[in-house]
Parts: sequence; structure tokens; C-alpha cells
Amino acid sequence: MENNYAIETNTLSIYYGSFMAVKDVDMLIERQKITAIIGPSGCGKSTLLRAFNRMNDFVPGCHVTGELLMQGQNLYSNDIDPVEVRRKIGMVFQKPNPFPKSIYDNIAWGARINGFKGKMDELVETSLRGAALWDEVKDKLQESAYALSGGQQQRLCIARTIAIQPEIILMDEPASALDPISTLRIEELMQELKKNYTIIIVTHNMQQAARVSDYTAMMMLEKDGSRSGTVIEFSETKKIFTNPSDKRTEDYVTGRFG
Repeated sequence: MENNYAIETNTLSIYYGSFMAVKDVDMLIERQKITAIIGPSGCGKSTLLRAFNRMNDFVPGCHVTGELLMQGQNLYSNDIDPVEVRRKIGMVFQKPNPFPKSIYDNIAWGARINGFKGKMDELVETSLRGAALWDEVKDKLQESAYALSGGQQQRLCIARTIAIQPEIILMDEPASALDPISTLRIEELMQELKKNYTIIIVTHNMQQAARVSDYTAMMMLEKDGSRSGTVIEFSETKKIFTNPSDKRTEDYVTGRFG
């Protein structure tokens, strides 16, 4: 696999029992870029996103076929540790989910269980700075994370993710529960983070996808009535939004359906 790709999928399909939820996805996701996954509700966007760090393993009956490669390794091989996969590929969820701990311990907890041996104070500060939150919380690190606003809690969750030093960050609609100002902060933060991380984001917000991403994958349900979702088009974001190859993509991004 070429060095500029963080993730490569080859005919990746995802099943819940016998139901094929996502079918035959082929993607090359570039390093230190933002890739958006868009499409109507129910087409498998979040299922595909969670497959990248094996979060779907927690769903009974969920299994995959095909390949999901990172640095040439199939992340679904029998000799791969899913916990290590999730350390390398962190995730930020739709709703902020801070731990019922102090701001400091929210950052330190993940590092501790991953065997961090360095200076914890430095890691906490670096992570909070990386999430553009340090200046707002540096004087109240021992206060509950629940005392933060929704936007601050989401940036804390991002700081918690980067504290374990992943290579890739997955974001499942990270700003959908936030107000416009907090959303803008998250989008600005993503632009900073891609200097050091590869980011893959699921979003229903077309304007957000157009603003923040370098590449966009358009997902739709298959035409055959199977209810399986698949990537119908994957290209640079500018092309997806101005000159898509598939009429269904054009209809979706222009608001004709979806």
C-alpha cells in the first residue's frame, strides 16, 4: 500500500447476521486529509465509519467480508487485536460523552490504561491545547467535565481521543448536537488536527462537508431493493459538489432528495 494512504478498503461488506448493511466499498483514504461520508439516512454511513476501528464488533452478529487495510495489514485478520486497532483509530461520537470524572482525569484515564509512562501533566496540557480547550479550562482541571458546555465537552472528547496518540480520528456527526458557534469551533479544530491526523467524518450537513473535507464519499442504498448501502461516488470534495459523476449525487447535494 502506498505511503500516502491511511486506510484502503477492498470490496468491504458489512453484515448484521444475514443482512448486508454495506456492500462492496472500495476506498483509498489519504493521510492527513479530511474525508467526509455523506448520504441519506439509513444508507450505512455510521456502520461503515464504525467498521474502520472495529466498533461494530460490539454488535452481536455483525461481521465483515473483504479487506480493510492499514499499513498493509488487514485489520480484520485473526491475529489483529481490536483494542490496538481502537488505539490507533480513535473515535468521537455524535453526542459529547465525557466520563463522570474531572477534566484532568478525562484526559489521563485513556493514557493510563494504555500504559503511558511519561509526564501526565504535560500530556493533559498538550491534548487540551490540541483540542483548542486549554485556555478555557486550565484553571479548573479538577472540576467535573459535566460542568462544561456542550461544545466544550465535545472538544474535551477530542482531547481525550488525541491523548492516546492515534493515527486516525473518526467523527460521527461531531457537531450535530451543537449550536452554530460551537460547530464552527469544531470545524476550525478539524483543520488544525489534520496537520497531524487523518480524519474521517460522517455528516448530514452538506455545507459542513463542503467546508471542511478534502474528499467526499457519497453513499446510497443499492438500486436492487436489497436495502444495502454502498459508496456510489468517491472523489475530491470540490468535484462531488460541483461536477459529480453520478446523477444521484447531484440530486442529493443540491437538495432534490434525501
